[in-house]
Amino acid sequence: MWLDRQDCEQIHLNARQVLQEVGVRVDDAGVVRALQEAGATLTDGNRVHIHGDLIDWAIRQCPRALHIADRRGHRTELGPEGGSVFLTGNALYVTRGGVRADLKAVDLAELARVVDSCRNIRGMVGTAIADCAPQCRDFVGFRIMAQNTSKHLRPCIYTPGGARLVMEMAQVLLGDVPLRESPIVSTGFSILSPLHWSALALGVFKETAGLGVPVMINSEPLAGATAPVTLAGCLVIGDADVLSGLVINQLLEPGRPCFYNIGFAHVLDMASAIALTGAPENTMIQAAGAELARYHRLPSASWMSTEAMTADSQAAFEKMMTGMAHALAGVNLIWGAGNLESTLAMSPEALLTDDEIAGYCLRLREGFKVDGENVALDLIREAGLSGDFMTAAHTLAHYREVLSRPLLAVRTRRDAWESKGARTYNEAVQNRLREILAAKPEPCLTAHQSAELERIEAYGIASMTGPPASG
Repeated sequence: MWLDRQDCEQIHLNARQVLQEVGVRVDDAGVVRALQEAGATLTDGNRVHIHGDLIDWAIRQCPRALHIADRRGHRTELGPEGGSVFLTGNALYVTRGGVRADLKAVDLAELARVVDSCRNIRGMVGTAIADCAPQCRDFVGFRIMAQNTSKHLRPCIYTPGGARLVMEMAQVLLGDVPLRESPIVSTGFSILSPLHWSALALGVFKETAGLGVPVMINSEPLAGATAPVTLAGCLVIGDADVLSGLVINQLLEPGRPCFYNIGFAHVLDMASAIALTGAPENTMIQAAGAELARYHRLPSASWMSTEAMTADSQAAFEKMMTGMAHALAGVNLIWGAGNLESTLAMSPEALLTDDEIAGYCLRLREGFKVDGENVALDLIREAGLSGDFMTAAHTLAHYREVLSRPLLAVRTRRDAWESKGARTYNEAVQNRLREILAAKPEPCLTAHQSAELERIEAYGIASMTGPPASG
């Protein structure tokens, strides 16, 4: 759509030169040694220069497609030829009715219940929890999400130890089934763009390696600040960032399923000094990231986002633009449902609207078939000039599969709409939100699972917040 194969090749060749000539900083001595043993060279203590043959090796090691699963029995294959799934986003705040507050454990639980009711949102991303110690927010948040939704879980990780505890909790949910066989959880981390892997990111990669858990390797270049302002130059940084992480993850676990993600790229608004997420330029660069992923034959990721402060018209049209462009570009994992304010906030009202948007995007991505049954020539002959197709068996057989049905958007005549109170879309969202939160939630955990997660959580809190050992 935005990049042809020749464009992708030019960006990639330049990214290879960056990794070989400029190198990437790697803040972990063990990972540096592994890179050196694989043929990379070292300068300036921790600046690693990665050569083209090592990049090619890492790309060959990666599965062309991967799977994500949930506890409802859904298992979805994602890859260059696969589909798209929508997830929520991470945040620091919660916005309801236009009012923003710190996001707390009770808010995360409510958001998870809303996610569980959404028809088109397939997974939930972890958030910060203001009423929890920072070093415990990943595994405490994972327990809260697991208790309130059975969909795929993508926790945001804050410490390597937290990553280890999350993997332990996920295994509790699966019992004897290995995570490799049913990846109900995925993980990931962002490079400090440009070209700097922190000790925290590398620790998370190491702690989650060896389990077959999908990992999202994120580059978040900021065009005009941490990357060239030109979108092509920004993509060169993004490609180099992600490929360096790909090499590291394949050295840690050959064959680990990886998402190639330049879909978190920003563009700096020089007038406001804001890192934009919902502008047309974001849409282009993030969708182009999916085209680079397809060039490498790798699964892709991105986000749908907005600068809107509340779940208003701006939020809806920016989310529709980003979500639609990414679905049509073939992005496999699209997160950000419910996000507002450049991903700083989550909103349950926005989440319900984004669920509707995701349904529209997925229907467009699905397209339609052109074959004998769908061309329906025999039916056209039979109906002749009468034009009566409504009562035909063919219409009854295909009607439901052809026409999508939104849950909240109005599709009725005006008199029917007025007779039901002339309710606006925003009022329909508020009513739906009240219904979800008033209903008795279905249990997502057995008593044993709940007790085990609470045991792991208590151990994690004690070990990470307790006094240091003496001696």
